[in-house]
Amino acid sequence: MTTTTAPTGTGVAPILRRLYVVRFGFALAWAVLLFATASSIGPASAALLVLYPAFDVAAAVVDARSSRAGGSAAGLYVNIVISALAAVALAVALTSGIPAVLRVWGVWAVLAGIVQLVVAVRRRRLGGQWAMIASGSISVLAGASFVLMAATAASLTNVAGYALFGGVFFLVSALRLRR
Repeated sequence: MTTTTAPTGTGVAPILRRLYVVRFGFALAWAVLLFATASSIGPASAALLVLYPAFDVAAAVVDARSSRAGGSAAGLYVNIVISALAAVALAVALTSGIPAVLRVWGVWAVLAGIVQLVVAVRRRRLGGQWAMIASGSISVLAGASFVLMAATAASLTNVAGYALFGGVFFLVSALRLRR
């Protein structure tokens, strides 16, 4: 009989390392594609904008499954809900234009950044979490700036830059996690 158990604290690091590398690769590819379509909302940019938080949901599910024993799963479940709601809200905001998208993206970035910060602080013994702490903090600030720039912005290039920058933090964290 095969049993499935949550990995121990030492078993979480390799899983997180792989997940963080995948998240970096996704963020890099996503940002390149959004940079190419960021001047307006078309089918490609719309799909990308909804895909990003949906991917965040999937990544948080994988992370939560591997982190049950580490005490960070509760924050990840909160992130799953926040990101799922963001995907739906972005799908609705797309019909109202770039300013509405920036407002929704900004609120999501603030909330997800707070959750990322809390989860990273709880995981700091794994190593490499300073990058996630910085990323969560920057996400809160960037989210607030997206909400403010919604009054004047006519492009989504800053969103692409935000995702790319966040992806780099995932890569740094992956490289710094203890073995």
